[in-house]
Amino acid sequence: MPSFAAAVRMLLLGSIPTSSLAFTSPTFRVGSKSIESKLMSTLAADAEAVSARTGKPTGTSFLPEEAVERAKSGNKIEKDKIEKDPTSAFVDIYEYARRIREGEMTWEEVEKADLDSRLKFVGMLHRNKRTPGQFMMRLKVPNGIVNSDQMRFYADCVEPYGEEKGVVDITTRQNIQLRGIKIEDAPTVIDGLHARNQTSIQSALDSVRNMVGNPLAGIDDQEMVDTREICNALNDLVSLDPVTETRGNPVWANLPRKFNIAISGSRDDFSHTHINDIGLQPCPHAETGEMGFNVVLGGYMSIKRVAEAIESDMWIPADRNSVVTLSEAILRIFRDEGDRKDRQKARLMWLVEKYGVEEFKKAIVSEVEKYGRGVKVDKAQPAPTEKFERRELLGIHKQPQDGKYRVGVLVPVGRLSQTECRQLADVADKYSNGEIRLTVEQNVILPNVDEAALEDLKNEDCFNGDSRFKLNAGKIEGNVVSCTGAEFCSLAIIETKHNAESLVQKLEELVTVDRPVRIHFTGCPNSCGQVQAADIGIMGGPAKKMDPESGKAKAVPGCKIFVGGRIGEDAHLAMDPVKTGIPLAEEDLIPELVEILKNEFGAVSKE
Repeated sequence: MPSFAAAVRMLLLGSIPTSSLAFTSPTFRVGSKSIESKLMSTLAADAEAVSARTGKPTGTSFLPEEAVERAKSGNKIEKDKIEKDPTSAFVDIYEYARRIREGEMTWEEVEKADLDSRLKFVGMLHRNKRTPGQFMMRLKVPNGIVNSDQMRFYADCVEPYGEEKGVVDITTRQNIQLRGIKIEDAPTVIDGLHARNQTSIQSALDSVRNMVGNPLAGIDDQEMVDTREICNALNDLVSLDPVTETRGNPVWANLPRKFNIAISGSRDDFSHTHINDIGLQPCPHAETGEMGFNVVLGGYMSIKRVAEAIESDMWIPADRNSVVTLSEAILRIFRDEGDRKDRQKARLMWLVEKYGVEEFKKAIVSEVEKYGRGVKVDKAQPAPTEKFERRELLGIHKQPQDGKYRVGVLVPVGRLSQTECRQLADVADKYSNGEIRLTVEQNVILPNVDEAALEDLKNEDCFNGDSRFKLNAGKIEGNVVSCTGAEFCSLAIIETKHNAESLVQKLEELVTVDRPVRIHFTGCPNSCGQVQAADIGIMGGPAKKMDPESGKAKAVPGCKIFVGGRIGEDAHLAMDPVKTGIPLAEEDLIPELVEILKNEFGAVSKE
């Protein structure tokens, strides 16, 4: 391993990145001065390890030679990363923006591999078929917590692109996506995010994605672990450079594929650990009573395979050092040994299966021990068995803090207009000290609302009249989830968000259910809408419908329907559709869904 990587390793062994500093101090100070001094001496002796353009080493420089050779003969994206390192995007985005603003080039002249791939390492995803020259910018929002200033900033960022193209989406990873961004505007957005202790760097392509945590962290009487500090620490591990103290960590800048981590804070598993590469499920140690995490591995969804996370027979204490160390160990092995030929086989599950669960556990434990941080990995502990009912996030609920309530707000399909972003910011300032929490169901929670202010909050204009926001959403409309769909995504076969919002409102008018029914929409088999985890999942697919004029069956937008996914402690993925080839038109799809709702979920028709 190059000496720079060894120096970074020395820093990491001596000091875990301090998440509270990284997200509250604009200087991002990390680590002890003595270690930093030793590190700088090492760097001075090895200046060649640092790129003159970025001031950082390349991500490829951290790979063993064997992995580099595999990448050289690997898939196209691997070859692109070898030709020019992903870390180049950290500065390329500023240079491209300057040249476009000064008239030296247009966005069409950006190198194709940068446009299609490398710019994703600063969170810029080109929507080339739907909005050429405009990008979706994905952020990193650990534990899904934002504030009113950030929410207003999101609105300001997308406002130049109009009401239709300039929108903000809440994602199924408690994250934010800004739509419509142009290259020439990207540096202003990135710098503005950094000024507000957020980033878009290393949020897409072969990066560790947003850290999902418990949306009720710190405000829940059933909480087992407060996930906020852990999510921030992991976010720092993967995206904060401990040497330059800037965003963009080259150590993790050349993974073989994306990587998802979710930390659950209660038995509800609001984080959906079963569909993540690393899932941490809270569980006390059977002998000592110490709170910790059982570790599940390998969950993911893709066009070729959907895999539910498997038990690893590992338990670790629920402290920052243990979680960061275990995660780093798994990431190191994944980075250096993951498949770089076939991207469909480059997820963690394939590597676990290659090793075998027991051998993979041994490799992880050995790696953890090498770090010398005092972390002990125990065998998995028996999960709680007492009766527990998963709770709801929408609506008004009492917190353990005296006189405080959490208020869950429906944001239909997670789509926010510029006006709606500012409305949320205003009510957050007024009622929740500016804090807004995002959920994987694409809704928001206003925490710490005073009991005396609840009536005033319920009477706010943005929660009444023709507003899309709702405090008392129906059991169907309040649980709809949707991917981006064909409006912006070139992979989608169908438009999802507008169809989903309209369809569930009609279902609310037709039937009554006595329990929440989760309906997920996804535009293609990549399943970004996570249809296999839904009660009812609708996936874009081929369909035909009789044309009355020609008397022939013609291809129309259609879908497959999945039924029976579960979340929480009894999580289960519905792998196979129960219906296929259903036309998406409401006159065709609604009767099918009403029948499913009645037969499977006890729905009854409204009079």
